[in-house]
Amino acid sequence: MQTPGEGRVGYGLFNSTCADCSSALSSLCESALSSLHESALSSGKLGLVHLSEVVPGISGGPLENHYRLKQFHFHWGAVNEAGSEHTVDGHAYPAELHLVHWNSVKYQNYKEAVMGENGLAVIGVFLKLGAHHQTLQRLVNILPEIKHKDARAAVGPFDPSSLLPACRDYWTYAGSLTTPPLTESVTWIIQKEPVEVAPSQLSAFRTLLFSALGEEEKMMVNNYRPLQPLTNRKVWASFQTANEGTRSLRR
Repeated sequence: MQTPGEGRVGYGLFNSTCADCSSALSSLCESALSSLHESALSSGKLGLVHLSEVVPGISGGPLENHYRLKQFHFHWGAVNEAGSEHTVDGHAYPAELHLVHWNSVKYQNYKEAVMGENGLAVIGVFLKLGAHHQTLQRLVNILPEIKHKDARAAVGPFDPSSLLPACRDYWTYAGSLTTPPLTESVTWIIQKEPVEVAPSQLSAFRTLLFSALGEEEKMMVNNYRPLQPLTNRKVWASFQTANEGTRSLRR
């Protein structure tokens, strides 16, 4: 299902109640940013899984090995004032996209990587209200088909890298999964710039249900983990922060 030269892979969209992904800032040199390569990242809790043997991945930047894409999913709130699992200077976004990758050099499979050191790399993308997002609309169009828990639908060839912001500046830190098993195996790469989505597109996610067909309806909202203490974790940035005061990232 791979289209040569275009980095497009077939995906299936599913509705699940648990995705298996689920402070001063220092600077990384600019070369680290330029070496973070995305070869058709994947996206979707609500999740998206690849259906192809040809798997896209990422390498470079804060990553010592190549990481293969496993799945991607979204977190969002019931209202626009909350929904993201990270905040910037105390500001939360209405939704956050996670693209989950596993270390295919160090581990034999995703299950091993989840439990191992430096096993996973998750790219986080903030969603903010604004202009209509053409690529996201392909997923929004399918949401009615997966309204209930355990529902599935085919997406077809899809280039998830088009869900990323044009600016590739990022924060990065060593952390954990935000859903069980909550293992400390994740290198987080949080994109500095959010992507814009239309209010109607975000509202479409709030029509999904945690409940299965025939059960009492429970709206799928607020599927994000509350902020956790930073403890001794250090957050790094791929960009110079001297002119940005004390701008900080929290999770």
